[in-house]
Amino acid sequence: MCRDSITSNISERDTYGVAMSRIETSSDIGKLVHSKRKELGLTYKEAAGLCGVGVRFWSELERGKSSLHLGKVLFVLMRLGLDLQVEGRV
Repeated sequence: MCRDSITSNISERDTYGVAMSRIETSSDIGKLVHSKRKELGLTYKEAAGLCGVGVRFWSELERGKSSLHLGKVLFVLMRLGLDLQVEGRV
């Protein structure tokens, strides 16, 4: 399967299925990514391959490693159909 068709498939499956979550730590992002992977029925290897990252990176992401490359994390979120929104505190 090519990556472009996977992006389309992910987008079609779940446009609004993940509730908004407050992200305060890298572990929060990891839990969100883990939940999304499980929802899509993917293994680590499948998810990593579809998002263009290594299995080790994927594992570290789901475990909430705080020193991962931000660009890669944002790319994975985008590939999974997840949006990251930042708002100022009131």
